[in-house]
Amino acid sequence: MRKRYLFFSSLLLIGSGVSSFLTIFSIPKHPQLLTINDEGEEQPLVCYQGHPEQAVDRAGQLNVLVWNIYKQNRDNWAQALTQYSQQADLLFLQEASMTEPLKNWISANNWDGAQANAFRVLGESTGVLNLSKVMPKLACAYTEVEPWLRLPKSGIYAEYPLSNGETLASVNLHAVNFTYGTAEYEAQIERLLERLGHHRGPIILAGDFNSWSSRRMHILTQAFHKIGLEEVSFSPDNRVTFFNGLALDHVFYRGLDLVNAEAPKSDASDHNPLQVAFRLR
Repeated sequence: MRKRYLFFSSLLLIGSGVSSFLTIFSIPKHPQLLTINDEGEEQPLVCYQGHPEQAVDRAGQLNVLVWNIYKQNRDNWAQALTQYSQQADLLFLQEASMTEPLKNWISANNWDGAQANAFRVLGESTGVLNLSKVMPKLACAYTEVEPWLRLPKSGIYAEYPLSNGETLASVNLHAVNFTYGTAEYEAQIERLLERLGHHRGPIILAGDFNSWSSRRMHILTQAFHKIGLEEVSFSPDNRVTFFNGLALDHVFYRGLDLVNAEAPKSDASDHNPLQVAFRLR
């Protein structure tokens, strides 16, 4: 009788845990892209296609902000994001939670963009977020499920028009983190690499790569060298690192001239922002 009681009690606890998980988290069956305008409106799509009339750069100068903003959990996130994005043309944000304060910030600063809806927490979408003053020509969401946590990590492939007539292909990525081995990590990188491999113009690939092991770093460098990407070096370099000293955030590029790159310190997130200035060729 006692064993039967323990058995059914265990089933009840498991069922309760699953029910609570489903109540808190909502995961799309397929990758989902949300387009976001300066009025904070969301429109769910598989991929977005547009015909922007303006270039994303300003007279050949292209400034990019890359930042994992930690779901805006720090009180000073809005002030810091405003500061670091003042001169930016493109924002690649990771762990962006589409709360009302973030929607209001996007509207107040006249940004447009797209978010990969990796999952929703109590109705609010969470994932990587691209923001710019012009909508992309093309944007598609990619997701990869964390093997242990079962919550997806996300990426966005997007294309933007440049003032020199070329098209910039970009990837904003939040890589899978908790894995045994590197199979899922490598699969996520390879899917995006396959997409980028068809592009013949400039490329920017940036984000939180969770590159906390030498094996993961080897996968990154080997994969991106295949399509001629170089890694940005930062000065000062205050990128967050794992205990072994390996940085988690990176920017890779091709077909652009690197002007300046800084990773200043900030207490507005558990990651520090990356500010990179490029010039068109």
